[in-house]
Amino acid sequence: MDTDLLEVSKVAKIIGSKWTILILNSLLNGTKRFGELERSVGDINPKTLSKRLQELEKEGYIKKKIYAQVPPKVEYSLTPKGHVFKQVIRSVRTCGEQI
Repeated sequence: MDTDLLEVSKVAKIIGSKWTILILNSLLNGTKRFGELERSVGDINPKTLSKRLQELEKEGYIKKKIYAQVPPKVEYSLTPKGHVFKQVIRSVRTCGEQI
């Protein structure tokens, strides 16, 4: 497989899952709580959002901060590794504007 194609394939695998690029885009604007992400992404099922967040956290693209309080407070933010998607999202946005 061509090296360039391999690199594109790695990115496509991550952002190719439905909702993932919208979640990453929302987190580019700063730290969000679960409900804020739900509202900013749109018509996403909470179970799906939770699954996507777990996958992104496992891969090291986002971090989850849990506050020890009642009710529990959880915040999500991009890691430095996750900020690489800023360029991808800008490119996708530019492409969308042109088509």
